[in-house]
Amino acid sequence: MAENTKIEWAHHTFNGWIGCTKVGPGCDNCYAADLAQARLGVPWGAGQPRRHTAASTWEQPRRWNRRAAKERVRYRVFCSSLADVFDNEVPVQWRSELFQLIRETPHLDWLLVTKRIGNAAKMAEAAGGLPENVWLGITVVNQVEAKRDIAKLLAVNAEVRFLSVEPMLGPIDLTEVSDDSTALDPECWGDCACDNLYGRDAGCRRNGGDGRLKRKIDWVICGGESGPRARPMHPDWARSLRDQCANAGVPFLFKQWGEWESSLDRERDDPDWRANYTNDYVDDQRPGGRSRWLNLAGGSGFHGERFHVMRKVGKKAAGRLLDGVQHDGVPL
Repeated sequence: MAENTKIEWAHHTFNGWIGCTKVGPGCDNCYAADLAQARLGVPWGAGQPRRHTAASTWEQPRRWNRRAAKERVRYRVFCSSLADVFDNEVPVQWRSELFQLIRETPHLDWLLVTKRIGNAAKMAEAAGGLPENVWLGITVVNQVEAKRDIAKLLAVNAEVRFLSVEPMLGPIDLTEVSDDSTALDPECWGDCACDNLYGRDAGCRRNGGDGRLKRKIDWVICGGESGPRARPMHPDWARSLRDQCANAGVPFLFKQWGEWESSLDRERDDPDWRANYTNDYVDDQRPGGRSRWLNLAGGSGFHGERFHVMRKVGKKAAGRLLDGVQHDGVPL
């Protein structure tokens, strides 16, 4: 798909600057931090200077834009894989330069993924406004982050608004993170779904609309964690997101399992609990352990609901099929 990225949901990757600060559990094993410090010599963290990239790097999107115009296609550009556009420690001028570049490349769709959505509206305004060809996304890894950040995303006017649920570290119910913390708005007539996937029904008495359903979240990307310290993702967490998106008609892209795959589903493979969990299916929680117990709540308790034994097999071997299907949904 891509000229210079292996990311499944983008054609290109662009970094106008490098450097960031870890701000949540999804950042614990950040590949960008490791790469920036070990290979590029860019220090990571609060108070560390961000490094502006070369002029030749900034010229690349213009070349992609010319090619897209010639081929009459649109390319998706992931910005920024080694930084956060809405990082507090980035000079305002850099962000203004980036937004001007985005405006000058109208044949590209720029995918900005942030962990700092609370900064987005004010910082975008200070940089001249969010360009029309920006798809704005947030990283959420668990229900706590979903409840905290999705409403902030929906408050920003963007052409496409999406979720990057990677690494997925716990179950997420998108119908339980609406403005009213419920899937159905009590002010509705009772037959509409007022949540983050379907959007608020314009026919609600609260809105006095015409009954057309207005979608809020336009796209959901889901993936497990990769890297030497990766944490496993429970299969049912990904299945739930897939099903929520299918029910709402929202494109769903399953990016990867990461380093881990399920080697035993107790309900399916061992309903009588006859397997040898002492030797064959051990729970090894050590950093280098290659077998772990995982239940639906995210714990390692043997008696937890939907108990799985996860085995570390590597990203390539684990693949990106969910129940035998490759999900590559993208907004049209």
